[in-house]
Amino acid sequence: MIKQLRIKDYILIDELTANFDNGLNVITGETGAGKSILINAIDIAFAPRVSKDVIKHDKEKAVVELVIENTKHDLASLFQENGIDCFGNEIVLTKEITANGVRARVNGTLVNQEFIKQLKNYFLDIHSQHQTYAFMQPKYHINLLDNYAKESYGTKLEEYKERFKEYQALQSQLENLKTASDMTENQLEFLKFQIDEIDSANIQSSSEDEELNNELEVLENAEKLKELTGSAYWAINGDDGSIMEALSKIKQNISKAASMDKNLEETEANLIDAIERLKDSAGELRDYSQNLDNDTERLNEIQERLFLLDKLKRKYGGTLEAVMETFDSLSKELNAIEFSTQNIDELEAKISQIRSELEKSAFEISESRKNYSQVLSVLIEEKLEKLELPKARFSISVEPKELGSDGADDVEFLISTNVSEDLKPLAKVASGGEISRVMLAVKSIFAQSDDINTVIFDEIDTGISGKASQSVADEISELSKYHQIILITHQPIIASRADKHFYVRKSQSDETKVEVYVLTGENRIKALAELAGGEINEQSIEFAKSLINI
Repeated sequence: MIKQLRIKDYILIDELTANFDNGLNVITGETGAGKSILINAIDIAFAPRVSKDVIKHDKEKAVVELVIENTKHDLASLFQENGIDCFGNEIVLTKEITANGVRARVNGTLVNQEFIKQLKNYFLDIHSQHQTYAFMQPKYHINLLDNYAKESYGTKLEEYKERFKEYQALQSQLENLKTASDMTENQLEFLKFQIDEIDSANIQSSSEDEELNNELEVLENAEKLKELTGSAYWAINGDDGSIMEALSKIKQNISKAASMDKNLEETEANLIDAIERLKDSAGELRDYSQNLDNDTERLNEIQERLFLLDKLKRKYGGTLEAVMETFDSLSKELNAIEFSTQNIDELEAKISQIRSELEKSAFEISESRKNYSQVLSVLIEEKLEKLELPKARFSISVEPKELGSDGADDVEFLISTNVSEDLKPLAKVASGGEISRVMLAVKSIFAQSDDINTVIFDEIDTGISGKASQSVADEISELSKYHQIILITHQPIIASRADKHFYVRKSQSDETKVEVYVLTGENRIKALAELAGGEINEQSIEFAKSLINI
């Protein structure tokens, strides 16, 4: 569960720490007070993209940090694979948002978004307006049905999905081969010409041209180099007046001085070392000058070689590395063409075999879906009756479709909330309040079987009032036995069931600020009274007390 939310310089919040409990955590406050900021902050901690607009005005960065208590999942291997330290059951997720980008850390270690996505799947389910829209879409319905029945055919479905990926890859390969096999004779000859042209050049390495240019520069300046190095040698080690002659005299003088003063012994040693190194350098210069030849034949050879390499670079990519990569690519293309006919026949046979296997597997999955759709439909109808939709009829349609990544079924939720109406797609029939109750019904059914730690509802009570509010409150209370619930509500009946009650207030002074308080005792009664009656008076106070049995 989420133990703690820390926010710094986020939208209208300077700094805030909210400690959540097990069970039902309720967030209330006036309209526009900023209740959704807390929910959005939790969502942003897991989000792949975050706008820099969440950074508070005049601040350099926003920070959102979640402390998560993990009691349901063994994540030791996952953390080890990603080089993340384990701190017992506690996980710290930190998101920093700056103008230049977003960084996420888990237990202090930088992580990518794929890892964050994995964490979210383990710990968090958020129901917001976006999720409500998704819930109404048929493509979401098949996932819900499959998730409900995962213990039955989940393994078979995963195997099917992997096999279908292989099927798609082979189809793509076949298409490429057929395209290649359609190449004209002229195109084929040109391809072979390109390969032979590069191959015949016998390129030694991606840096051969650089090495040859260096050698060319030496050969072109051989006479000058011979003159300069020879002159340097004679200056160092020539006859009268050379550097070595002068240094020899200096060495004699320093040696005499050192014999008189021990403090000069280190200086003497350094001087001797320098003289020896200079001797070595002089020998190297002499050898270089003597061995340097103006090799005209080699000069011409290099120039011709560089001309050939430059020609290849102009044609095939600008660098020798690109030329070599082009060669590999063209060779693979030619190989594919030469064996295309045989490969096509083999691939077509293999694809046909895999498709037969997929069709068989899809049929079995489809039969299971039909069975479980009936079971789930009945359970949802029963929940809807408890949620004050006694006349609602609910059905899950499973219809055949072309073979796809999730099988061969179109799955769609159908509902009728009135006796006189036929079953129709969820998106075309249900009102906001009805959608919320269908969503709650589904989540309640899944509650006892899934391992999600925290479920967040952003105003699931939209469009609900009266007796329905009581039923929704009962269902949410039941749901909170299995999950930590964090919920924004405007309904006093729902808020009264809270194990922990947060109140959000917006203040306007020099600047707009959002503050969050935990309500207890009289303050909580007043907040419930305000929700119930719009104002705090004797009547609303008494009603609030009745809700929490005081």
